[in-house]
This record gives sequence, structure tokens and C-alpha cells, in this order.
Amino acid sequence: MSRVYLTECPRDAMQGIKAFIPTATKVRYLQTLLRVGFDILDFGSFVSHKAVPQMSDTHQVVQQLDLSNTATKLLAIVANERGAADALAYPQIDFLGYPFSISENFQMRNTNKTIEDSIDVLERIISQVTKANKELVVYLSMGFGNPYGDPWSPALVAEWVEKLAQRGVERISLSDTVGVAQPKIISSLFEHLLHSHPQVYFGAHLHANPNEATSKIEAAFNGGCRAFDSAIRGLGGCPMAKDELTGNVPTEKLISFLTSRKADSNLNPLHFESAYNASLAWS
Repeated sequence: MSRVYLTECPRDAMQGIKAFIPTATKVRYLQTLLRVGFDILDFGSFVSHKAVPQMSDTHQVVQQLDLSNTATKLLAIVANERGAADALAYPQIDFLGYPFSISENFQMRNTNKTIEDSIDVLERIISQVTKANKELVVYLSMGFGNPYGDPWSPALVAEWVEKLAQRGVERISLSDTVGVAQPKIISSLFEHLLHSHPQVYFGAHLHANPNEATSKIEAAFNGGCRAFDSAIRGLGGCPMAKDELTGNVPTEKLISFLTSRKADSNLNPLHFESAYNASLAWS
């Protein structure tokens, strides 16, 4: 039985909701998720409050979480050195996530930076994370295709993976940011990268409409990927996706697939059911 590592993404699920979710509600929901057995919880972000107002209370949230009874690690998204410093001030946070796009267009839309600027920021964040003895996950967005007219190919993805690895990045999550990935490309890309960069820990952050989610999960799994991001009920995703039904891969579909393949995800099914029901209270 192969072990599969799961990251639940309530931050991604919540951040696009316009009405502010009270801090206490977020904390209650996150506590239910911390009981499930996920390996990592992408719980919040230290980014511009103007850009992502829903995450403006991440400082308060992290201080109120009770981590005494969980093995789940916390991950926070950052977009610059200031955000990284804010996240690193909390010993409870084990992972920092940095979104990096190989699309010049999307990098500007998402962070108002060029790719060159973003690499400079990344190098400084790597230094911060290393000094703090934490871990960094780079989310390689537009990892499976590009609808904005920028150059894209599997070779270009491999080229950027090599550049990131040379800079000391050890964890890369290939991200289907706007839900354009084709299963054949997903499986072949993971197969190639896992072989060419065995020192890098690769994960899949897939977006899909409900009908395509399982085929994309299966493609990544067949390509050798054993680390997946998802969100209960498929909540959240990229607001720039053309299809409004495109969201995160639903955790319940991911679990069903893994069960069918007899893969071990280390989750408690009763606690997952409780978390699923709890998600209905705020979404």
C-alpha cells in the first residue's frame, strides 16, 4: 500500500469569499480539520490585506489554534519578504508557500511583479526560510498549460524546475492554476520530473470542474505523484479561471480515488465527515 500525503487548503477555499468570515468561525473550522489527519494544512496567508481581505486576520487565527493534539503541520502563503518575516515569527508555522508563475502575464496579474522580480524575491525568501530552519513550498503556477498566450511547453516547465532546484528549492507543487491541464500532460510531466529531479519533493495542486477532477487526480497518481492539495467540497480555486465551476479538487473525490487504489492517506473518516459538515456552516 503506497502512502499518499495530503494538504488540505481552507485558505484557498475561503479567500475568494467576499463576506468576511469571522475569525472565531475560521478557528473553529480549522480545529475540525486538524483532527482529520491531513499532513499539511494550508491555513492562511501573510499577503496584502487589500489584495486578500479575507486573510487579514491570519495573525489572530494562528495564535488561537490549539495544536497540542495534532500531527498536522501548518503552511502559510507569502508573496514577499515582509510576509515571510511575518510568517516566520510564529513557531507554529512549519511551511511557507510561495506562488511563482512561469507565465509573465499571470505573474503580473497575481503579484504585480515580473518573473525576474519574482525570482529575486524568491531568493531572499529562501534565505529567510533557511535561517529559520523552516521549509518552503514553491507553487509553480501555469504548470500544465497557459491560456494567456505566453510560451508554454513541458520543456519550459522542466527548465524552470531546474532553475528552482539550483536555487535550493526542495518542494515544488505543480499547479493547474486555471484548470486547463490535460490528463496526458499531467501524467507525463510528473513521470518526467520525478525521474529527472529525484531530490525534489513534487506535489499536485490541481484545479478542475467537478466532472474532470477524478481524471486529473488519476493522471497525477499514474505519473507517480504521491502528494496532493485539495479542498473539501472543491471550494475555492482561481478567480481568474474562465469557467466559474472550476475550483479546487474536492477532498472527498480525492479520498474516494485513493481508496479505490488502496492508497493510504492516514485520514480519520469520522473526523473527516465532521469537517465536511462544518464546512457547510461558513460557505
